[in-house]
Amino acid sequence: MNWYLEVWRKKLVLNGRAGRKEYWMFTLYNFIFALCAAVLDNVFGTNFTGLPYGFLYFVYLLIILVPSFSVTIRRLHDTGKSGWMMLLLLVPFIGTIWIFILTVLKSDPGENKYGPNPENNSIG
Repeated sequence: MNWYLEVWRKKLVLNGRAGRKEYWMFTLYNFIFALCAAVLDNVFGTNFTGLPYGFLYFVYLLIILVPSFSVTIRRLHDTGKSGWMMLLLLVPFIGTIWIFILTVLKSDPGENKYGPNPENNSIG
């Protein structure tokens, strides 16, 4: 949970680096909370007609949009790539796959032009 909260503390920070653990733990908690929101939509009957999610899920996605982009940009920095690579998400299917591959890659060892390696000072 510390990783999730750390991303929220840095929600507007686009410089620096985010290690794989920070990114993927945030992604895991994000998935769990989104799933809970979808379940609550079904329980409370606020889901959209014909869809398994609704108002709560949509609001959660809007709230998490900025922190998700910022942690992904910092994760790209960690692999030595520019945050502008996020524009690849505009390319259907291929862009998403490429961003996924970049987030799975190991960190650049030592310091790169975006800062020191975050794996050396982990939150745990």
